[in-house]
Amino acid sequence: MTLGELIGRAKFAQSLGKEYGGDRDIYQALGYDKEITFDKYAARYSRQDIAKAVINRPISYTWKGDILVAEEGKEDSEFEKSWKDLNKKLKLKSKLVRLDKLSSIGSYGVMLMGLNDVTTDADFKKPVKEGKHELLYVTPITEGSAPVQKYITDPSNERYGLPELYNITFTRGDSDAEVTLVVHYSRILHIVPEPLSSETEGEPPLKGIWNRLMDLEKLTGGSAEMFWRGARPGYQGKIKDDFTLTPKAEEDLQKQIDEYENNLRRMLLNDGVDFQALETQISDPSAHVDIQIQMISAMTGIPKRILTGSERGELSSTQDITSWYALIQTRREEYAEEVIMRPFIDMCIAYKILPKVEDYTIVWSDLFSPSDKEKADVGKIRASTLKEYANSPAAEMIIPPEMFLKLFMGLDEEQLDEVLKAMKDAIAEEERAIAAGEKLDPNAPTEPEEEEDEPKPEEE
Repeated sequence: MTLGELIGRAKFAQSLGKEYGGDRDIYQALGYDKEITFDKYAARYSRQDIAKAVINRPISYTWKGDILVAEEGKEDSEFEKSWKDLNKKLKLKSKLVRLDKLSSIGSYGVMLMGLNDVTTDADFKKPVKEGKHELLYVTPITEGSAPVQKYITDPSNERYGLPELYNITFTRGDSDAEVTLVVHYSRILHIVPEPLSSETEGEPPLKGIWNRLMDLEKLTGGSAEMFWRGARPGYQGKIKDDFTLTPKAEEDLQKQIDEYENNLRRMLLNDGVDFQALETQISDPSAHVDIQIQMISAMTGIPKRILTGSERGELSSTQDITSWYALIQTRREEYAEEVIMRPFIDMCIAYKILPKVEDYTIVWSDLFSPSDKEKADVGKIRASTLKEYANSPAAEMIIPPEMFLKLFMGLDEEQLDEVLKAMKDAIAEEERAIAAGEKLDPNAPTEPEEEEDEPKPEEE
């Protein structure tokens, strides 16, 4: 970031919340941050539940299920096999999920590509040479641990204005000492969550809802403090008009009050003083909290019940679920695939870690396919409906079986054809059995054979 951009950002931050020509500063009055550093983003993600949910919920749904990477127009190609082996070896999916999370905390994140051409720490600074390489490891790193050391300033360079070198800081092994490596951009996959005017820094997902997150902290923390202080009533001591409190009695009373406050005494005994419990001051904060959740939901597009953890189908409306899945599908196609997966795969192809192909396809799991529980529930309902239909003698006269299966059972054309074929086969088998004189039901009980009368014992 240039000096001019830093100055412009600082001026913009100072103008936030100013009203009436600067006479009123809402941000200052409400305690809102005007400048939000990466450390603040990371701390809030680490410690605040809703902040973590805002980042984790979309990411967990985005990467849900299997992801197939295959060469376009070919099945079981060498490219597909190499990708599966690499994914299994390096656990790539989990690393890409971590990269998605870490880049969403701040304005960018990076993935360090551990190639086999590095033998010393100094080799990280060298550009990757042409030729075949082996990918030994990948390491997702946050913005805070990967500041840009140097940008490319040559206007004739196609990477003009982009990073050239990074300072990668991490803790090596069990040691608490931090190690900083200077790493060339060719060994780095740079991920920007929502780029606007900059190609290297985006808008953190928590930025637009930062004030609401702070309000939630005040409401939830304040309600807990309110209950802590207000659930146990205070007491007011009133000295009787005709009573004089001696220093000794006052000292004894103070001692009793201290013991009461520290749970060492449950009763107060004192002559001439009447104690009256003060009214408790506790209010329900749920309505105020709900407003903040609604605002966060509106800004992020995450339905309230998914944001707060009530993800079961019966608790979320069909419209909410459909809109949410559409948002996730868009995030998959326009961000996870185009910004994370394809640049990573292209680097692997360029370094000959994966075979070169004309084109490849990334196939995500179907978000809209029903779960096993939903399939079981549908099957149970269909079985019950079919039983009612079969037990109604006049049902076939009103609604023919084919129409019933299509309209009421919800079968598609392929399923309907299979059921009708099974019905015709069953009827044909029944007609064949009748013609052959066979029993229609092989499980039907046979008639018991008549037992012979036992011989009577001879009379003596």
